[in-house]
Amino acid sequence: MTTRRSFLQYGSALLCACATPVSAAARQSRFPRFKAELAPPSYAQVALGPGRLQTQLSHQHSLFMGIDNDRLLKPFRVRAGQPAPGADMGGWYDASDDFHIDPNDWSTANWHGYIPGHSFGQYMSGLARAYAITGDAATKAKVASMVADYIPTISPKFYDGYPLPAYTYDKVVIGLIDAWHHCGVTEAKTALDLTTDAVLPYLPEKALTREERRARPYTQEAEIWDEPYTLPEHLFQAWKLGMGERYKDLAVRYLQDEALFDPLAKGISPLKGKHAYSHVNALNSAVEAWYVTGDKKYLKAAINGFDFVLQQSYATGGWGPNEELVAADDSDTLYNMLTETHRTFETPCGAYGHFKITRSLLGITKDSRYGDSMERMLYNTVLGAKPTTQDGDTFYYSDYSDTATKFFRGEKWPCCSGTFIQVAADYGISAYQFDEDDLYINLYLASELKGQAGGKPFRLVQTTEYPLTNTSRIVITEAAGTGFNVFLRIPAWSGPATAVSMNGQPVSGKITAGKFLKLERTWQTGDVVEISFDMGLRLEPLNAAHPDMVALMTGPLALFPTRATGIPSEAPMPAAAWLKATRKSLEAWSVSSPDGEIVLKPFMAISDETYRLYSRITV
Repeated sequence: MTTRRSFLQYGSALLCACATPVSAAARQSRFPRFKAELAPPSYAQVALGPGRLQTQLSHQHSLFMGIDNDRLLKPFRVRAGQPAPGADMGGWYDASDDFHIDPNDWSTANWHGYIPGHSFGQYMSGLARAYAITGDAATKAKVASMVADYIPTISPKFYDGYPLPAYTYDKVVIGLIDAWHHCGVTEAKTALDLTTDAVLPYLPEKALTREERRARPYTQEAEIWDEPYTLPEHLFQAWKLGMGERYKDLAVRYLQDEALFDPLAKGISPLKGKHAYSHVNALNSAVEAWYVTGDKKYLKAAINGFDFVLQQSYATGGWGPNEELVAADDSDTLYNMLTETHRTFETPCGAYGHFKITRSLLGITKDSRYGDSMERMLYNTVLGAKPTTQDGDTFYYSDYSDTATKFFRGEKWPCCSGTFIQVAADYGISAYQFDEDDLYINLYLASELKGQAGGKPFRLVQTTEYPLTNTSRIVITEAAGTGFNVFLRIPAWSGPATAVSMNGQPVSGKITAGKFLKLERTWQTGDVVEISFDMGLRLEPLNAAHPDMVALMTGPLALFPTRATGIPSEAPMPAAAWLKATRKSLEAWSVSSPDGEIVLKPFMAISDETYRLYSRITV
């Protein structure tokens, strides 16, 4: 019988070859009794094929490999009072006294030096994951050198007067975890212990809300924005990996039960006015708390919290205009934001948090709707982000306004510069999941998956241009007489003509939209599974209160009306007119309007054009 252990042992063997060994008894006691039904593969088990995803990951990997450690560590050395050679990074990242905000006059804000060194840990994390994917020796050496050069800079002085100590500590924690776990950098444990000792005097006694923090003495507005409620996710992970028993206690200490998880578990949303990305990210702490404690409150909080976010999402999957969530019964804010802001979704950060929670909830529940949500987020947001430049210009907000454009944040090296490399590195592990006896195909990506099943090597190659085309071809390239089940995610939007074949013959069994389709077989090398999705055009309204504002969709893709010289006027058109859109090319559709042709493109195909997400129809 194929087991999750046999499915995963090949990738685990690759991982353990470089990871710090932990005794079997210690590992058994550390792993919780409560775990997901499904587990993702290791990073080493999935290789992306040619295409936008692989290009995006390669760009991020190359970018951070090219930044020398003196630049990366300069803020830590400056704040520790040490010699600090190397050029400044610029923007948010520098140790500078320039940072200034006046909440009564945001036009005077100067963001230079906002959070010195804040994303160092995320860059380390992304590179460690890139090493796990590629096995590139230079990348492993880079991560090891980052840890080694960081250790002498660790000092409580860094956090003295630092506006967001929990925020930056959290990023350092995941960087050191990934250096330890994926690259076998043993010094990362020492670095984590020293960093924790340095920061603890500057952390609050619990996970304060912004309202609680504002009620206490503070010296600058930015101190209110610290995020101790995101700490448990990575602290629990550090404990589970054997990096120290105290990290479990710290994780429990910073669980935000009263203000966040308790009401969410009861089906009550406390999210109105909350910072969007950090609170969605905090749902991942609830998942980790459930894994470790078994308290169903945390699982309920994660599921209900994510449902509240989905209810206030745009057709792209994006949420949080101006970085704020809204009340559960608010039906107007998303509509108003279409004309009031160009900052509609914090993209690399939001996508990173979204991928983590959907990957976890899919694994726990086996509910395909989480995969549907993940792919919508992927193709309509982060995959269309402008590449980060060598000097730190970073795509931050997706714009869904009625006169939208793609633009950079405006300050160098903001938070999204750190999450961008992390989310790109996670594309592969999000595509597949394993059950005790099964393989679940969650995302239709050009990729290769390898592992073991039934004690025998197992490989498949997925070839596709989905969702620009409606097909994916999955070839079993190695599996000599191995019996296990393959489950294909059939998205909820799939039409009745969706079809699956095995070696050219239609598969038996009902294909149901919104469910996984089970393929049971003793697999042989050369077996071919082909899936063809019914991806007809459809209109999705913004919400029930605004049924006349619609996005044109095909499969998971939102099609954005776009024109280089401006979009035709918003005179309402009948729904039937939009549904007559025709294909112009692989990446463009068109529709006739009284003002002339409207060209529609998916977000990833938009460059410098003006575009919009929603159009008004007559109803």
